[in-house]
Amino acid sequence: MTDNGMAKSWLLGMAGAVVGGAIGYYVFMFLAERGYLALLLPGAAIGIGCGYMSKTRSVPLGIVCGVLALGFGLFAEWMRAPFATDASFGFFISHPFDLPSVTQIFILLGGVCGFWFGMGRERFGRS
Repeated sequence: MTDNGMAKSWLLGMAGAVVGGAIGYYVFMFLAERGYLALLLPGAAIGIGCGYMSKTRSVPLGIVCGVLALGFGLFAEWMRAPFATDASFGFFISHPFDLPSVTQIFILLGGVCGFWFGMGRERFGRS
């Protein structure tokens, strides 16, 4: 792939990640208001949006999406349920191991899904 094609793939992938992340976040918050905890959804949606839009397979793009998915999962959980002792985001991200184990697992799974789906796949016969 040429440098121009790779740059286009990264740009489209990141645009897809932003759109996917926004959709995943709003669906997560919608479900959370109704009592459902779908915490891996924002991270997975980042990866799905990126992988769909990038139109190529890229492990570095998957790594970026995985890291973004972890951070966005923490952000989504902070928006849903900040700590009672200190509601600031800085305190929240400095104490991730104080979260319940199930919450930690789902944030991690969201990061794994963000990586896996964010890598994309080769598309044959399409331009």
